[in-house]
Amino acid sequence: MEFFDGKTALVAGGAGFIGQHLCRALLNAGARVHVVDNFSTGTGHVPDGVTVDRQDVSIIRDFRAADVIFNLASPASPIHYQADPIQTWKTNVLGAMHLLEHAMACKATLVQASTSEVYGDPLAHPQVETDWGNVNPIGPRACYDESKRAAESLLMDAVRTQNADIRIARIFNTYGPGMEIEDGRAVPNFMAQAKAGQVMTVHGDGTQTRSFCYVDDTVQGLMRLGAIDAARGEVFNIGNPNEISVAELADQINQACGNKSRVEFTQRPIDDPTRRCPNIAKAKQLLGWEPTIGLADGLGRTLGSGPIDPKVSDLFHLA
Repeated sequence: MEFFDGKTALVAGGAGFIGQHLCRALLNAGARVHVVDNFSTGTGHVPDGVTVDRQDVSIIRDFRAADVIFNLASPASPIHYQADPIQTWKTNVLGAMHLLEHAMACKATLVQASTSEVYGDPLAHPQVETDWGNVNPIGPRACYDESKRAAESLLMDAVRTQNADIRIARIFNTYGPGMEIEDGRAVPNFMAQAKAGQVMTVHGDGTQTRSFCYVDDTVQGLMRLGAIDAARGEVFNIGNPNEISVAELADQINQACGNKSRVEFTQRPIDDPTRRCPNIAKAKQLLGWEPTIGLADGLGRTLGSGPIDPKVSDLFHLA
């Protein structure tokens, strides 16, 4: 993307799963890339050519100057964000506030990585950016859901009152090479079990639905938010609108791995949403973006390439 050629990009949370892929794409587009990350959940492996500051965005206010700032600094897996819920809240709210202040001082664009979790267990389907959401503010997921909602509120107030250059991406389930197998999310969990020939464990009865977006598509969506003027002051769903049940996903991964093990249904987590699927009409219209990689292709790429993180299980074949 020519827009980033010669630009300086600051990626908060750049050592995380999506962050690593974003850093590579920005480097390939000619950007100078700086990462700030406390490595609480990130792997610590960033691409060559990236400078790294080991810092906590919820505490510090002094960042490197940048033209475009991407805020991906947050644990995204329920296992991780529920492990220290107060720190999750601080990262998502105070971190966003500190990066907002820095963006305004630098006169930079700030791309905020929000989440489909702001919709909670949605009342409307598929989810549109104008939906207000249906979130339990005192449940075990609220540290993530509500802190992301609070960050959106803060940033949009800055748009209205201070003319801040903010663009918000509500990211739906993203998968691909580099996910940690034990982070509690469906794709890496199912892949690890299938590759090991283990029983496939599915939460609930498996009829709950999700939509899965390959990481390269998600990264392209984030970069378009940073590059296109029409995104300024706007919120976008970034995800794949092809909906699939969790049980169907387990079956696809089982077949891809040649696993013959049975599926076992387990207790469903509290406040686990019943349906989750983005309406991406706004992203198509204003960003010219939509996913290009289907689920079967994306799962094949993920299984074939293996994760970036060398600490995760070697059940995957590393190409």
